[in-house]
Amino acid sequence: MTAHTPSRHAVTFIFITVFLDMVGFGLIMPVLPRLIEDVSGADLAGASLLAGWLFFAYGGMQFLCGPLLGNLSDAYGRRPILLLSVFGLGVDYLLTAFAPNMFWLFVGRTLAGLCGASYNTANAYLADITEPESRAKVFGYMGAAFGLGFIIGPAIGGILGEYGPRVPFFAAACISILNVAYGYLVLPETLPRESRRPFSLARSNPIGVFKVFATYRQALPLCIVMAMYFFATSVYPAIWAFWGIARFNWSEMTIGWTLSVFGLITAVVQGGLTGPAVKWLGERNTTILALATSVIAAAGYGVATGMSMVLILFLVHAPEGFAQPALTALMSKDAPPDAQGELQGGIASAQNLALLVGTVMFAQIFGYFLQDGSPIQSPNVAYFISAALGLAALAIFIRVTRSRPA
Repeated sequence: MTAHTPSRHAVTFIFITVFLDMVGFGLIMPVLPRLIEDVSGADLAGASLLAGWLFFAYGGMQFLCGPLLGNLSDAYGRRPILLLSVFGLGVDYLLTAFAPNMFWLFVGRTLAGLCGASYNTANAYLADITEPESRAKVFGYMGAAFGLGFIIGPAIGGILGEYGPRVPFFAAACISILNVAYGYLVLPETLPRESRRPFSLARSNPIGVFKVFATYRQALPLCIVMAMYFFATSVYPAIWAFWGIARFNWSEMTIGWTLSVFGLITAVVQGGLTGPAVKWLGERNTTILALATSVIAAAGYGVATGMSMVLILFLVHAPEGFAQPALTALMSKDAPPDAQGELQGGIASAQNLALLVGTVMFAQIFGYFLQDGSPIQSPNVAYFISAALGLAALAIFIRVTRSRPA
């Protein structure tokens, strides 16, 4: 059986799906503190501790299930996996909106992580329908949809959150269900039956991708630097909303637009200035600049006294966006052309694992130092620890690349 030729509506559905995945991640951030307080009865410090484990449930499922969904789509086709993923997101939003206690909130976040891991399946769908020479451009559009979702998600969450912490999830559920109906009508299958392979649980192992570093050992030190960088910067998704409330008494709307503004600045700098920066400074010096600004920004938020200083720090912080592409470019030189995909898979898994563990750790640090009886009662301690970790990553990077050719 030959797959149907997709229409532009099918491609639109894919972009909407990726967009909604990221909207769902950003949507919850402005309203999460009040939602947890309402559901659990905890204070802000206790809510931040619970939030760390909610992020762990979401990120853990994404880490574990990304390869699983990709392999299921190779065995049963792209269409059913994508439609089920979008439907699952709609169910998750409804679960979260109606959650009577923390158990159901965890169920919702776990389901969101599972369904949000459909990014790989969406990429496979586009690879099925796109000529090899055009794939980079199409995947660039996917990255734009991904970034746009993070910019718009917190804004929607902040605006609708003013009417109640559950309202954004009702809106997101409606959008997801409408997208399922749209996809059911316009999304053809792109993987013919004769091209499918039997499902293999062994090939769905997310830990297996780390084996690449046993072959390309020269990439390992830089991967450790990147993991440390992502570990340090996981402080922002972990505590930003809670810190804004504790430090400045921000509303949901304020939290939402600060996240959106920073996302927009980062997207512009990373997307528009990475190339010129690398051309001017080289990959090594660009990485040093990015890591240094991440240290300055984290320490700066720890001493920020008001919104004007936070906005100035957004501009100081923006060159941090050079770190990932510059480091990835350096590591890509350590593997031959026919192993680039394998290497990138290992790098992505290291990033996800660092974010996963770091988010939990920084949420616990924030909650601990906000509680009565802590040795230092301050909402800022997590940022100083993040700055110290970033400084360590910078020092290791300078040391391991000192003899590297320019």
